[in-house]
Amino acid sequence: MNRPRTDARRHHDPQVRGFASDNYAGAHPEVMAALALANVGHQAAYGEDAYTENLQAIIRGHFGASAEAFPVFNGTAANVVSLQAVTDRWGAVICAESAHINVDEGGAPERMGGLKLLTVPTPDGKLTPELIDRQAWGWEDEHRAMPQVVSITQSTELGTLYTPDEIRAICEHAHARGMRVHLDGSRISNAAASLNVPMRMFTNAVGVDILSLGGTKNGALLGEAVVVLNQDAVRHMKHLRKLSMQLASKMRFVSVQLEALFAKDLWLRNARHANEMAQRLAEGVRAVHGVEILYPVQANAVFARLPHEVTERLQKRFRFYFWDEAAGDVRWVCAFDTTEDDVDRFVAALKEEMARYTP
Repeated sequence: MNRPRTDARRHHDPQVRGFASDNYAGAHPEVMAALALANVGHQAAYGEDAYTENLQAIIRGHFGASAEAFPVFNGTAANVVSLQAVTDRWGAVICAESAHINVDEGGAPERMGGLKLLTVPTPDGKLTPELIDRQAWGWEDEHRAMPQVVSITQSTELGTLYTPDEIRAICEHAHARGMRVHLDGSRISNAAASLNVPMRMFTNAVGVDILSLGGTKNGALLGEAVVVLNQDAVRHMKHLRKLSMQLASKMRFVSVQLEALFAKDLWLRNARHANEMAQRLAEGVRAVHGVEILYPVQANAVFARLPHEVTERLQKRFRFYFWDEAAGDVRWVCAFDTTEDDVDRFVAALKEEMARYTP
């Protein structure tokens, strides 16, 4: 048999790593190996394959016997489809003002999901029962979109974490008012690794109804999943996924990636490493005079404030983003493949650029 011919060439330097996002990282080698394993022969389409079937058992092991996973292509879809599944056409979603669904989904919850977002300013990216009540009102007012869901993010967009007790309090508060709770878990693995608890301890065990389970930021090539935790809360999930253009014909290639991550401990190994690199980065940054770390470093992201011109020079050496350009705030994110040398070189560069800065 002739070997297949390929003209593919590498167009980047594989030694270059930055701190812009964990989305910049490639796929973990174990995930790539799982994809190759699944890429032989034929399997039934549209989720009737053996890999998607096995994924259900893995998800139940993490999130309880009633949990059910619906693989989708990306995190925006996971969030929008999840929220559609627990709202009526007139429903609204309460979320933090800084939530990804509000600031980084390109209007998808509103335009594609038909959802009204009721946002609340928070000091650290976290909602509380008291903050929720700023928007949890007017259920019988036909002039106002009806609050039906509280959406929280774990870890938050500011890199902070909810404790299991904090999420339990939110769920009890929301459920007492007839609302459901959605958890955006694009970085749920980093949260579990930092809290040192199983994912179920701050999801189904404390009352979360539906979950966006992240894979891409933690070593997958692509793919997330909507995980239904409370079957009584969700309607027509299969139809919503198809309607939202998220039903993969070759679903085995999404499912096998999640299987590779969550069947054993790859998800945890990757997340722990990314978190450890963020702690190393924060430790180095704290030693640099004139740079302020803005929030507790609890997952794999560091938020800092430094002079604008220093940021611009540093960005020519390493990729990362402004978080609030007017204030001089930036975000640095570590990934499963970030090395100690990456961190140390970045801190050294930061020190050099700060030394050049003249106020």
